[in-house]
Amino acid sequence: MSLHVNHKNKSSRQRDLILRIVRATHSHPSADWVFEQAREEMPNISLGTVYRNLNLLRDEGKIRELNFSRGSNRYDGDLRYHYHVRCIECGRVEDVPHISPRASSDEIETLTRYRIFSVQLEYLGICPECDTYQAEIPPGED
Repeated sequence: MSLHVNHKNKSSRQRDLILRIVRATHSHPSADWVFEQAREEMPNISLGTVYRNLNLLRDEGKIRELNFSRGSNRYDGDLRYHYHVRCIECGRVEDVPHISPRASSDEIETLTRYRIFSVQLEYLGICPECDTYQAEIPPGED
């Protein structure tokens, strides 16, 4: 009798650690960042293991993979529908608060007769840390 183990559904210490890392940050980390964080707790974990487990967690619907027009993919532990803003200088990614894409999805469904499953909208800008223009304006003169 042969036992077949389905590795996709099998929980592992590595996968649990990676999930915990992604869910514990709002910085939308890259795989490399997750790898560095994971190594602090599991020094022998490999980058390949991190990528494999990020893909499994994405496929299981436990995290979201963000594919931006420039740069490496990022990961988000917040599965609620929300938009993101990315700094064109440093690549920082943040959530855009209090805007629901669901209202416009209903309108798009009505117009196109498509059933919308998700929205991917990328706002681009310069974060406050990179914005030298903003830093040069004296307080109260903007």
